[in-house]
Formats: sequence, C-alpha cells, structure tokens
Amino acid sequence: MKSRHHLPHYRIAVVGSCAVGSYYGARLAEYGRDVHFLIRSGLEQVKRFGIRIKSRQGNVFVPKVHCHASTTDIGPVDLVLIALKSTDNSALETLIPPLLKPGTMLLTLQNGLGNEEYLAERFGPERVLGGLCFVCLNRETPGLVHHLSQGHVILGEFSGYPLPRTLEVQWEFKRCGVPCTVSASLGEARWRKLAWNVPFNGLPILSGGKDVARILADEDLAYLARRILDEVIGAARALGHAIPTSFADTLIQRTREMGPYRPSSLLDFESGRAVEIESIWGEPYRRAFNAGAECGRMEMLYHQIRHLTGERVHLN
Repeated sequence: MKSRHHLPHYRIAVVGSCAVGSYYGARLAEYGRDVHFLIRSGLEQVKRFGIRIKSRQGNVFVPKVHCHASTTDIGPVDLVLIALKSTDNSALETLIPPLLKPGTMLLTLQNGLGNEEYLAERFGPERVLGGLCFVCLNRETPGLVHHLSQGHVILGEFSGYPLPRTLEVQWEFKRCGVPCTVSASLGEARWRKLAWNVPFNGLPILSGGKDVARILADEDLAYLARRILDEVIGAARALGHAIPTSFADTLIQRTREMGPYRPSSLLDFESGRAVEIESIWGEPYRRAFNAGAECGRMEMLYHQIRHLTGERVHLN
C-alpha cells in the first residue's frame, strides 16, 4: 500500500469496472482512497483475488477491494467515476441515483461525444465533469488489466470553466500517481481525443483486425488515417475549437510509440460486444455536417462500421 498522507474526504464509486474503470479505480485505491467498485460480472473473482494491473511502468496490486453487486449497496458518494461503454448509458438512469447526495460529482471517463449531455439532462449539469483518458489498456479477466502505455487524464467542467473542485479532483489523481491536467475547454479536449479515436478505433475494424502499428505501416491505410485526422481537426475548428493542423503529426507520432496496440472498439467488435458507434463516429459526424465542415471520410467510416456491426448481428 502506498503512502496515506493527504487523504481526502472523497468517497468514490466506480461504475463500469472495465479496463478504464479498473485501472483508474485501482490506482486511487492503491494510495488508500475510499474506492467502491460496482462489478456486475466477475464479482466473486475480484473479491477473492483483488485487482491487478500489469504495467511496464510498475505493477499495481490491490488485494482487498470494496466491490459491490449494486450501487444501492455502495450508497451515496462524493465522486462517481463512470467508465461504462456509452452503449450502456441507459443503465445509468437506475445505477446513478443511489450514489447521489448534495454535491456528488459525476465524472465520465467515457469515449466520444454526448455522454456529458446525457448525464446533465438526467442528473443536472452542475454535477457533471468530463475526463479524457489517454491510455492504452486491455482487460484480460475481471480484476486483471494490462496497461501498455500512457495514462494521462484531462479534466474539464461540462457547464463552463474549471472550478475549485476541478482542481481538487486533478490533485487527487496526481497524488495517486496519475498524470492529470485541467482543460479550460472540455469541448476542445473532447475533439482532440476524437482526432485519435475516429481513425484509430475505426480503421482497425475496417481493415479486418489490424493493430495501429500495422495501420501506419500500410501506405494506403496510413494515408487514409491522416486524411481522417485532418477532417476531424477541421470539424473541430468549424465548431470553434482552435486545434492546430499540426496536431495530426503529434498524434501520428504518439500512435507509432504505442506499438502493436489493438484498440478497445476492435476488441469489442471481434468479441461480439456492442461497439460505441454513435458516440465515437455518429455524433462527431453529425456535428461536423451541421457545422458545414468537410466530413466525407467521417461519414464513410460511420456507415461502414454500422454496416459491419449490423452484418455481424445478422450472421449471429
């Protein structure tokens, strides 16, 4: 167990103990934070064996995990980390209310667009923060996560500029060894993350399962990835987010450093699980189109992935 100095008052719930939820929840719990995990699959395994993170940056083992089968068992908390797939957002309508009290913060660590809006409409915009996780993870079994690289989190307020609480949450992550920064514009931060997610979660599916290293090693796929990147950045700029065109070069370089990484959408597709089509491709395409931005490649990617996932469901 790491140092318990500067323990905060936060009682924390993790809703969605997938790779992202398990990883960040375990990093906080490792440092003695009061973290409670909602685990709907593999509960007994986690109770017995705890949570393990395999990482070249240092393994993490939390032997005693506060894990629960329902959020009613957890009760009211100060901070909720939401790491469900966006395809499961409808479940939040029953999962979140037992966790709420005055001042409870809802921090979504989900991919794509529309998640903050979904929470704000149902639980109030004043509760909602967004977090963007720049991390390469795969969950191997319940309670066992393979951390390949990165881990930086960018935080922002849904309803406006950062507040004192935003900085408090930032420092909670940093004190527990998680690199974390605060963005003055959550919207811009979301589009910076989408600039990677749209091409590098999409092309591995369309290419028949190639990892990101093989995408960039293929001349045609690398060209297409770059053109999609340019389109997403152009869409962001049309929506008022001043992302420089050179950001595409930065993302390409970061992707090369990931090695043979297989993104989560590809793993979901190959395993027959729901793919986050609307939040990662559909909503960004629609917002780009409505802003008058060039978005032909984004549109193609969206409809191709819809077609492939629909065909998979039909065949099964």
